[in-house]
Amino acid sequence: MSRNAESTAFRSALEVIRAVEPRVADAIGAELTDQRESLKLIASENYASPATLLAMGNWFSDKYAEGTVGRRFYAGCQNVDTVEALAAEHARELFGAAHAYVQPHSGIDANLVAFWAVLADRVESPALKKAQVRQVNDLTEADWFALRRELGNQRMLGMSLDAGGHLTHGFRPNISGKMFDQRSYGTDPATGLIDYDRVAEAAREFKPLILVGGYSAYPRKVNFRILREIADSVGATFMVDMAHFAGLVAGKVFTGDFDPVPHAHIVTTTTHKSLRGPRGGMVLCQPELADQVDRGCPMVLGGPLPHVMAAKAVALAEARRPDFADYAQRIVDNAQALAEGLLRRGAKLVTGGTDNHLVLIDVSGYGLTGRQAEQALLDSGIVTNRNSVPQDPNGAWYTSGIRIGTPALTTRGLGTAEMDQTAELIHTVLTQTTAGANADGTPSKAKYTLDPALADKVARQATDLLAPHPLYPGIDLA
Repeated sequence: MSRNAESTAFRSALEVIRAVEPRVADAIGAELTDQRESLKLIASENYASPATLLAMGNWFSDKYAEGTVGRRFYAGCQNVDTVEALAAEHARELFGAAHAYVQPHSGIDANLVAFWAVLADRVESPALKKAQVRQVNDLTEADWFALRRELGNQRMLGMSLDAGGHLTHGFRPNISGKMFDQRSYGTDPATGLIDYDRVAEAAREFKPLILVGGYSAYPRKVNFRILREIADSVGATFMVDMAHFAGLVAGKVFTGDFDPVPHAHIVTTTTHKSLRGPRGGMVLCQPELADQVDRGCPMVLGGPLPHVMAAKAVALAEARRPDFADYAQRIVDNAQALAEGLLRRGAKLVTGGTDNHLVLIDVSGYGLTGRQAEQALLDSGIVTNRNSVPQDPNGAWYTSGIRIGTPALTTRGLGTAEMDQTAELIHTVLTQTTAGANADGTPSKAKYTLDPALADKVARQATDLLAPHPLYPGIDLA
């Protein structure tokens, strides 16, 4: 697409929106400005291509399409069938998967589809049918206990939240923690790395129905061959959530033992993050689970979003191009350069570095909580998110860590030299931020002090760093 065509497309779209609700048009334009000017280091965010963005704003949004390709509960879905089939085809070819289901609206939805597919495949119980016709929000803790009991009190073993796992891997406030009798495996306290012998020991003791691999804040590779062997040894279904690192799998940076697709029974992912597509989810699985996975709607999901499936097809097609592999490798190169820059400046990193797209800083060494560090960095034009570290004394809300990632900046074209400069900006802000106190004089986990002049200076430096790498250079809304 030519730059002129991109500008015309988005400018025209905003004109149409502005005629109905100008405040929405203004907010959309402001978001582009903010993203262009901010040093975005949130590991779970990226920038979708103009083609992917445009694929979501069309008449597919008007269609109901419950069911699957060729088996819809609504008439007139032949064009939806086309884009869903294309998205699934690209997914299968890209990841070498036997089956792909592209309807989930998010990563959590994809995980729910996977959980229920495994339960339906492995456990025969009338409770399954009951659960599908009741309102989930109406179920009490006693109801959930009864449901788990009727299902055989099925068990899940997944990575703990503070070790880098995700809340959908059995965290109690999440639906996964209510569906399953759950236990977590952590990391070695000394190294922060997964101890596979301890995982195997926990699996032998707990005997889970599902062993979950994958993470949202673990900065190292995972050996999925070993985890599959552990799952097989206790008769568990091995599920991997690769939402964060799907782009590294697609780009063939993670291969062999570190590619989950050949080893897992079922794999879930988002389609944004390192995959650089629209916000959405996807499930890949072995043939024996395909029929159950395809029942995701109406078992778990509402109506599919055809316009988002169209965008998934576009993004997955982009990921099959040769240049995507180069992009994926540069994500890791940049993350390692960022980690090395931080280490040289004295920062404490969980596991001492990274093998993937993210770096986890333990900001307690700066005398800060994650919440204080996150806000101070934001004041300085650096967008990150606070995150727990292993055995975090501040819990999941205030935290002791900052998670940073390189997919978005890599999309903009920044390289390893700019990552070292980014490390300098982060270190400058964190060393110049001091923890505040509550009104009664007790230490605060949220309040902090940072000289506004310094914050402004760093923000200008961040803008200068980004200037040679404009975001969406083909789009001019003026």
